[in-house]
Amino acid sequence: MEKKKIIKLGKKLYKKNLTIATSGNLSIKTDKGILITTSGSSLGNLDEKDVVLIDFEGNEQENKKASSEKMLHVEIYKQRPEIRSIIHTHPVYLTSFAACHKTLKEPIMSENILYFEEIPVAEYAMPSSKKLVENTVKYLKDKDVVMMANHGAIAIADTIEKAFAKLETAEYYAHVSLNTIFLGGAKMLSDKDINDLIELKKGLS
Repeated sequence: MEKKKIIKLGKKLYKKNLTIATSGNLSIKTDKGILITTSGSSLGNLDEKDVVLIDFEGNEQENKKASSEKMLHVEIYKQRPEIRSIIHTHPVYLTSFAACHKTLKEPIMSENILYFEEIPVAEYAMPSSKKLVENTVKYLKDKDVVMMANHGAIAIADTIEKAFAKLETAEYYAHVSLNTIFLGGAKMLSDKDINDLIELKKGLS
């Protein structure tokens, strides 16, 4: 069942232009370990051979090579035990902000207050490196979406569907933010508007 969810979400990410070629990786935590996409697989063209089970230390439990970012997934699950799904991709607009090292935090729409308040940028490190894991995981202690400098973005949730919704909403926020720059700058929500949204958020949680 979980493998099919990963395959379905991979195709959905590709159709929504949230991933390209062989970039990105997905995982779901199970009682037996972590199901994660294999190294070099295309999220838009996954089948069951492209998903491998690793243990909670990152060791492959099948004769398949897991994504090179597997330790990032392992450390996130250790730090946030309530999280059961992770999506890491390179969406155009979030990656553009990540390449500029620009945090997304301006209160220009209700969604970013209700869902994020701020989407930070983790400091750059070589892909698949231990330093990348350290730089990214520290921001995910209290955030569910983080951009990775000159790299991409990562979204986490208790289900893969919710992680997808967070990533898609974050990409929309980044897209709108970029458009407002071209249009001369957004008009920010007032402090009262923000406080009202925060109270609404409390009521929804």
